[in-house]
Amino acid sequence: MAAFALVALVATGCAKGSATQESSAAGKTTVKYFTFSAAPDHVTDLDKIVKAFETANPTITVRVETAPYADYFTKLQTAVAGGAAPDTFELNYENFVSYATSGALMDMSAETAKDDLSAYAAKSVEAFKRDGKQFALPASYSAVVLFYNKDLFDKAGVDYPTADWTWDDELAAARKLTAEGVYGDFQPVQFFEFYKTLAQAGGSFFSGDGKQATFDRPEGVAAAKFLLAKPGTVMPTVADIGGTPDFDTNLFKKGKLAMWHNGIWQFAGLKDVPFDWDVVVEPASTKASAVFQNAVAVSATTKNSAAAYKWLRFLTSSEVTAQTRVATSWELPPLADPKAYAGYFEQTPPANRKAILQAVDTATPTPVIARQQEMQDIVTKALERAVSGKSKVEDALREAAKEVTALIK
Repeated sequence: MAAFALVALVATGCAKGSATQESSAAGKTTVKYFTFSAAPDHVTDLDKIVKAFETANPTITVRVETAPYADYFTKLQTAVAGGAAPDTFELNYENFVSYATSGALMDMSAETAKDDLSAYAAKSVEAFKRDGKQFALPASYSAVVLFYNKDLFDKAGVDYPTADWTWDDELAAARKLTAEGVYGDFQPVQFFEFYKTLAQAGGSFFSGDGKQATFDRPEGVAAAKFLLAKPGTVMPTVADIGGTPDFDTNLFKKGKLAMWHNGIWQFAGLKDVPFDWDVVVEPASTKASAVFQNAVAVSATTKNSAAAYKWLRFLTSSEVTAQTRVATSWELPPLADPKAYAGYFEQTPPANRKAILQAVDTATPTPVIARQQEMQDIVTKALERAVSGKSKVEDALREAAKEVTALIK
């Protein structure tokens, strides 16, 4: 993943799915596509890409279904287990490993062997191979940065965040910004934030040989304590949120949140907010950023493999797709040609889009194992026990590390 991030930096520096059958009457093949990244802000953008594909391929119809990220993988897993997997679907890198290992994905090697994949950044293609076989095509990449409401900073008389900020700077500002009806910060206490802050603390999630979880060492404790310092002081608690979907997104859009750790996929949804905002690389003495890759795959049970591959090839590398992604700030296409990114970094808001390049340049790989979801749940639940006071941070991480090590073995 880190290698892909560097390649990307160089480029940017400049119903039942598999049950669908070919309709002999209509002479068309229907391909079902399931996605999370299009919902809710890019459904019409995806529709534009679908229409362009169907115009170029009149014998193929693409039927799109979406689900929010929070529900997506539960629904996908249920469909796959029930023999009703969609013909094609989106995967993030973390879940790709699990799905490829389980046999749920079609080996695309026969298709890619007769195809020219040079349009993609080479490392992005390699990232979605297992045992030399191509199980998915790279679709997009994105970075996590620190969003901030400039109006709230101005009102509180607090200087804007800079790339030199540390954790202490962030917490100090968050305390000053927290006022009646306004929270100073929001950073979820969960696996994805923990592995990143662990790297920012100089720690390692696994031992050098990958056989043991090491996130319970002093660096991990420091990372967890940084995250746990926020709920109930400068950000809402889990009880405050009460399971409300997109609570933090809505809070920021309403001008009630001063700082927000989130991804560049949020840009499009913030274009009409009634306040000035910007982004900066996340605060830390040692910079380590989360850079995520998404891919698209074909179900191992599809009856429409040729049409499915043709759709995914268009979806991930066509000029229409690249232009649509860039124009709408819908993440970034993993393509080798810098022209694919023309104009992206000149768009506003946010004004400081160079923060994305800084994040990509300091990307830290997501810890990944075959039993990925179980590992993520173990770490998140350990952090939740600590933040609720049911367990000391050190004890919660020690027990979680033992459980994750057992998963590896």
